[in-house]
Amino acid sequence: MPNYTSKSLRFGRYSEPGRPYLLTTVVLARQPVFLDWSLGRHVVTELRRAQASGRVTSLAWVLMPDHLHWLIELHSSSLANVIREVKSRSARSFNRHTGRTGPLWQTSFHDRALRREESVVAAARYVVANPLRAGLVKRLGDYPLWDAVWV
Repeated sequence: MPNYTSKSLRFGRYSEPGRPYLLTTVVLARQPVFLDWSLGRHVVTELRRAQASGRVTSLAWVLMPDHLHWLIELHSSSLANVIREVKSRSARSFNRHTGRTGPLWQTSFHDRALRREESVVAAARYVVANPLRAGLVKRLGDYPLWDAVWV
């Protein structure tokens, strides 16, 4: 398996307005800080802020204990700017609330542009089913840190 560095993840990254993207970002050292679901509200607030700004349409997301999957349609910003702002603002809020200092998120993120023929709804179902596949809950409705526009 190739060894991807944060630099190689950014190589060739292109932000195309109107295209759906699946973004994944990971908590530093994969610490499961969002096992405390109330702490995840800091991230949820920033996802909603990004949507309200008009830069993205948030199609589906799930905040797992140590990472975030976010399916968006990009509008008026770059992927890097959108994810950087969400990570920065959520980390500041999280740190203020918990008394912690330092970074919350790993510096890089993974993005995958959905092809025109791919089903956005199928991608959204995959995203929100993560807590079920991970065995965190038996029913998706029991997991509080997810949303999708089709619900």
